[in-house]
Amino acid sequence: MEDHALMPEGLPAPGDDGAAAHLPGLALPPIALPATDGTRVALHAPPGRTVVYAYPRTAEPGRPPLTPDWNGIPGARGCTPQSCAFRDHFGELRALGADRVFGLSTQSTAYQREMVERLHLPFPVLSDEGLALATALRLPTMEVAGLTLLKRLTLVIDDGRIAGVLYPVFPPDRSAEAAAEWLRANLR
Repeated sequence: MEDHALMPEGLPAPGDDGAAAHLPGLALPPIALPATDGTRVALHAPPGRTVVYAYPRTAEPGRPPLTPDWNGIPGARGCTPQSCAFRDHFGELRALGADRVFGLSTQSTAYQREMVERLHLPFPVLSDEGLALATALRLPTMEVAGLTLLKRLTLVIDDGRIAGVLYPVFPPDRSAEAAAEWLRANLR
């Protein structure tokens, strides 16, 4: 079985399709999403700085990919390495002013909880399984195997308003480093 924690060579890079250009400056809607720690999180409410990294879906151990051409879909592969990078850079992100860090996908909270435990993530992951936040913000999405998945992006939210957007994100395993660079350049 393939090790999904590693980035394979030759993955196609996603292009900037402009699907996130409208996000900077937007206020987050009052939508509460279930989190892997058992809480519900409304990203518009907490004061301070929040970093949210969105990803299509992490692999399910022992199961084949969602579709046989998963690695060939620009921006699809790399969710597990991206999550591990945010885990490994969590302390740095906090030191650079991120009061909170969350992952975000359309996978169920039950699956995300397994992934959080398996990868030892020190932060909760939010489920937008019903696409409420994705629809309200018009987040970039892609259709794969009959599912609507989030495209990979990172949002920096200051006091409930989007202050920064990193999109497209490639390679995924450098996503947390790019977020740290943004935070370093935009200290509060």
